[in-house]
Amino acid sequence: MLDYVRLHLEEVTMPVEDAQRWNKRYAEGLHGGFERPRPFLVKAAALLPGHGLALDVAMGLGGNAAFLLARGWQVVGVDISQVAVHRAKAQHPGLWAVVADMTRFHLPEATFDLVLNFYYLQRELFPLFERALKPGGLLIFETLTCDMQAVHPDIDPVYLLERGELRRAFQDWEVLIYREGWQQKESDHPRAVASLAARRR
Repeated sequence: MLDYVRLHLEEVTMPVEDAQRWNKRYAEGLHGGFERPRPFLVKAAALLPGHGLALDVAMGLGGNAAFLLARGWQVVGVDISQVAVHRAKAQHPGLWAVVADMTRFHLPEATFDLVLNFYYLQRELFPLFERALKPGGLLIFETLTCDMQAVHPDIDPVYLLERGELRRAFQDWEVLIYREGWQQKESDHPRAVASLAARRR
């Protein structure tokens, strides 16, 4: 499978503006603690099998990937930022790190045992996650909701989940954990998020 992904990535071109913006953020340290595993992943870890192949979408500096690698997983981590990917690979040599734009990244069918999606929203990926996961595979997903506009009205709503949207999107899956609302203990800044752990049927 990794050879397949490598071959496909040779054809991927990057949107320059997005890559430059995220490279700048990571180079300046404005990355929101992505070098650590997200608390929701740690909370959901009891649901994970002992090993397998995981896809970490928009992985940042690889904190979630490192959490899985330490538990015997193989991890493909994808991010648009070359700075983030190179730093993640340097810190975690066992990581299969890929610089790519998820809007142009082909997900192979029935390949992954686990997909992670933290603080990245591309709705077109929802059905592709089901396709990419093996039957019984897990999706662990967390990102911001529209309630964030109460404190950050400048955020483009296209990057924010509507209330209840995440649960509705995966209502046909076996939902193992779902929560939605403001988190104040897991971040330096309060965040309105929706969090989901669900198993593909």
